[in-house]
Amino acid sequence: MTKRRSFAALAAGAAFTLFLAGCGDDDGDDSTQTESGDEAGGGGQLTVGGADFTEMSVMQQMYKALLEDAGYDVSIQQVANREIYAPALSSGEVDVVPEYAATFGEYLNVQANGPDAPTESPVATTDAAETVEAIRPLAEEEGLVLLEPAEAASQNGFAVAADFADENGLQTLSDLAALGEPLVLAAVEECPDRPFCQPGLEETYGLEFSEMLPLGFSTPQTKQAVADGEADLGLVGTTDGTLEGFGLVLLEDDQGLQLADNLVPVVNEEVAQDQAAVDALNELSGVLTTEDLAALNAQVDGERQRPEDVAVAYLEEKGLL
Repeated sequence: MTKRRSFAALAAGAAFTLFLAGCGDDDGDDSTQTESGDEAGGGGQLTVGGADFTEMSVMQQMYKALLEDAGYDVSIQQVANREIYAPALSSGEVDVVPEYAATFGEYLNVQANGPDAPTESPVATTDAAETVEAIRPLAEEEGLVLLEPAEAASQNGFAVAADFADENGLQTLSDLAALGEPLVLAAVEECPDRPFCQPGLEETYGLEFSEMLPLGFSTPQTKQAVADGEADLGLVGTTDGTLEGFGLVLLEDDQGLQLADNLVPVVNEEVAQDQAAVDALNELSGVLTTEDLAALNAQVDGERQRPEDVAVAYLEEKGLL
């Protein structure tokens, strides 16, 4: 049975996922606003929207390439945050956005039921399919439809030095807890108050901390502190493509502390009735893994490739283009 967990930290952002590094350059056409497509079957105009950072840029470019391959004229419209693009999606100004299931679900929960809803009546769980099904009625109230979630999930993760993991046979957070030693944690300043950060590690895994270094979410400072031995454990993103370069490895969240922030296409009602568009977007969900997404992020952030080039190469590799 899947456990339900509170989402009290909603206002702080997408379970820390939105703290990832900024995106690369976009084509000039990508900022052009278009009307939602009126023609079904791959002949209309569509706008892909969403936030402006690396991971979202890559996702938007993959959606764009798939929809163009299906016969649509597609533009990308990036904005600062969900509070801006979600209403545009409902109104039809934007047609599709890549979203994080749990975080988007609790955003809708707040819109429908007030700011205390994520704590008192959460809809998100640690299971992606269960979370998406729970969200669907809330999305329908806003004129939105969630398509199929991907295996890829962008969540809070906790990393240790690879050498430390090898020396102690660590693969999971439970393995780390079994060492029974107080740890130094590098994370965001609010970590001691956030249920999916220090309190969750203490309550779910029994980890003990002697110190918390406020160095940020998946920042170079947090990763370097763990690499240098100044911290034992660092708060990072599960799709951070730079961990290997710092000599770090993720420990598996084997007790299911984090919610199911799987990538899922969200479309307005008009697009949901267009099977060609739905099929194109669901194809990506069927193949995209967390490891794939981390590698794509690394190509943009680490190798300075363009998101559109990375997106097309991946889709071609997977036989989707």
